[in-house]
Amino acid sequence: MSIHTDLDGPENGGMSSARSAAFMASYLDSLTLVERLHRLLLDVIKDEFERVGILEINPVQALLLFNVGDNEVTAGELKTRGYYQGSNVSYNLKKLVDMGYMHHQRSEIDRRSVRVRLSEKGRGVRDVVAKLFATHASGLVARGVLDQNGIDDITTALRRVERYWTEQIRYIY
Repeated sequence: MSIHTDLDGPENGGMSSARSAAFMASYLDSLTLVERLHRLLLDVIKDEFERVGILEINPVQALLLFNVGDNEVTAGELKTRGYYQGSNVSYNLKKLVDMGYMHHQRSEIDRRSVRVRLSEKGRGVRDVVAKLFATHASGLVARGVLDQNGIDDITTALRRVERYWTEQIRYIY
């Protein structure tokens, strides 16, 4: 991927061309890594579900169940929290309700709005994902891949990028 930009202007804090090019290369590498990590996470969940015999739902649906947790939410709330795109979450919620992983109930106030919560079957899937994540967290620490400071630094940096991108959507376009 080759992107030509002028990064040594005032919006770049006056970085030299070499530093600007190096930053751009690292930024693009980071974007690729975030995409790849998300796909790998889905693959890890898929592999775990195959191992334990959960074959009727996909990794995206499993993450949706995990993220809903013990809450009762609407599709809009999940979208607002940034977990999912609009049609994606509506489709997956409907599938999960149809398969018995979630209960749904029309709102008394706004009949167009449907609130969902996990069924017992859905809580079982949530627990499998939670256990998988706990195993990964322990493994990362035990193998010296990350410690508390390392994960805190990653989280802080990603939250800063999230805020920056959110501001770009809200205020520039």
